[in-house]
Amino acid sequence: MESSHSSLPRQDNYEYGYTQAYQLACEQLAKIDNIQQQCIRSGAQYQEAGWQQIITLKYLNRTYRVTLPHIDVSLTDSEEEVPLRDKILILHYLIMAKGTPIADKPITFKELPEGINYFPPFSKRTIKPLVDHFGNEQHLLIDAAAILGGYKAGYGDVAATINAFPYVPITLVLWRGDEEFPPSGSIMFDATISDYLSAEDISVLCQTISWKLVKSLK
Repeated sequence: MESSHSSLPRQDNYEYGYTQAYQLACEQLAKIDNIQQQCIRSGAQYQEAGWQQIITLKYLNRTYRVTLPHIDVSLTDSEEEVPLRDKILILHYLIMAKGTPIADKPITFKELPEGINYFPPFSKRTIKPLVDHFGNEQHLLIDAAAILGGYKAGYGDVAATINAFPYVPITLVLWRGDEEFPPSGSIMFDATISDYLSAEDISVLCQTISWKLVKSLK
C-alpha cells in the first residue's frame, strides 16, 4: 500500500503494496467455491461464456467486468486501463460481501472497529479535501456527486449519497461556516459496511471519491 496509508490498520491484503494486494485478491476470489452465490451477496451479475465466468458489477457509476478463471478487471464500455487501486477495491468487495441488507442506520468512521484510533488520518485524506474545495460553495457538491451517480441527501446543510457499490452507500455531509466556526464536513456509511469492506478499503474508497469530486471542479 502507499506510504500515505501506513498509519491505517494493517491488513494482510495491503501490507506488501498494491501489486501484491491485487495478486492476493485474485487468489482469494479464485478460491470461492460458489462464485454465483457470492455475486448474489454482492449485487453483481453472473454469467458463463464458454470456459469463462463473467461478473458484472457497478462501481462509482460505471460498469466493470471481472472474468475468471484468468482473473481480469476491466470496464465494459471503455478500453481505458482500470487503476490498480480500483481493481483491488472491486475484488475485495466481491470477496467480502455477506449479502447483509442495508440497515438505513448511518455511522461514521469513528464507529467502525478501531476506527476512532485512525480517524485523524482518515479525516485529513477524505473529509478535509471536501471541506477545502466545497465548504464555501456547497451547492457544487450535488452536481459533482451526480457524476458518480450521487443524489441529494437530508443531512447537514448540504449532503449527497453515492452508491459506491450496490450495498455500499457513502454519504458526504457539509455544514456552512459562520463568524465563529469555519465550514465542516463528515462522511457517513450504512451500519452494514463492515460486511462488505475492511477499514482500510473504506479509507481508500473515500479518498478516491473525494478526489474524483475535487477533480470534477477543474
